[in-house]
Amino acid sequence: MLVDSHCHLDFPDFQSRLSEVLTSAAEAGVGRMVTISTHVARFETYRALAEAHESVFFTVGTHPHNAALEPDVPAERLIELSRHPRCIAIGEAGLDYHYDKSPRDVQQRVFRTHIAAARETGLPLVIHARNADEDMIGILSEEMGRGRFDAVLHCFSSGERLAQVGVDLGLYVSFSGILTFRNSDEIRRIASAVPHERLLVETDAPYLAPVPHRGKTNEPAFVAHTAHVLGDVIGMSDEAVAKLTTANFYRLFAKAAVADANRGQALAS
Repeated sequence: MLVDSHCHLDFPDFQSRLSEVLTSAAEAGVGRMVTISTHVARFETYRALAEAHESVFFTVGTHPHNAALEPDVPAERLIELSRHPRCIAIGEAGLDYHYDKSPRDVQQRVFRTHIAAARETGLPLVIHARNADEDMIGILSEEMGRGRFDAVLHCFSSGERLAQVGVDLGLYVSFSGILTFRNSDEIRRIASAVPHERLLVETDAPYLAPVPHRGKTNEPAFVAHTAHVLGDVIGMSDEAVAKLTTANFYRLFAKAAVADANRGQALAS
């Protein structure tokens, strides 16, 4: 089984064809997907998706693009919402200095709030980082010094130093379709240096469709192409990469493992 550890099934791209998308994912061997929160205000939408589909989990958090729209959601609110049994992570939250859709100081404040929620709940934090490597390194190092939390650097497209600091801090690193792009030699080199037990794969669907689907709407089934290229990079077969990244997923997102185990017990009883 493969896991798409980061997608956006609530986006308009999937509204009229969600059933088809989920069927295609299953046919491609993608057994679990995490639909990622970009607005806390849309919590009910994410919850409904996960409750309706066994293969879908969800998160709660505010994307840095939307930090100015949700600048004051307290950690306590994130903690409260995260108690839903299929909510398995906090985020995505972080820093995006490429588009700067929210003021940088607001992004940083909201990011730290999400870190506090992740630390308190024990759930992993899904981190968005773009063109903000030095501030990201500074915040992660400072906050980790205040108390341990788990996290993943999602859709990694940053520099080697952020990847190394992330690994040194115990974070996971997730690679998207960017890994398959012709001009992504540096990302592939970074991926080759990440310890195997810290690797994840994702689509970030509907964005960043991998080769050979580049230019199309991305969807969870296409994570198989990213996994294949990751296998080429680290010298593993498709089957071995699937086993590795799925094991890594359940180690990081431990609440998903509990939910699946509980469901298995319920079916057996």
